[in-house]
Amino acid sequence: MSRERQSAAAPSDAVISIIAAGMKVVGDCTTEGTLRIEGAVEGTVRAGKAVVVGKDGLVDGHVHTQDAVVGGRITGSLTAASRLELQATAQVDGEIRARRMQLEEGAVLNGKVTMGENAAALEKGPPAPKPEAES
Repeated sequence: MSRERQSAAAPSDAVISIIAAGMKVVGDCTTEGTLRIEGAVEGTVRAGKAVVVGKDGLVDGHVHTQDAVVGGRITGSLTAASRLELQATAQVDGEIRARRMQLEEGAVLNGKVTMGENAAALEKGPPAPKPEAES
């Protein structure tokens, strides 16, 4: 039975789900494989393998994945546990956490960037705020 489960689970990593141009999703999107966004998403996007935001794609929310390639716009946090590529047409407004990042000339990035091994550890979310008030 475990052999059947493994073979059933393996193809889901290879699946590419697509949110096509002209389509708008309001709510959270979760997949074990890759999600390609050519339309718009309002909510949290979680992909076990990769998220690809096309040049006309829009995400208003949080993105959590292994690898991300962004050609469109993201407003919110973006966590790429392994690799992030911001193409020349990309615009990101928000916090980025990535182990490695490639930024093409022309890309727009407004927000805080955390990189390196520690960034991948933050994939589950930022640490809880300290109870002490700043002086």
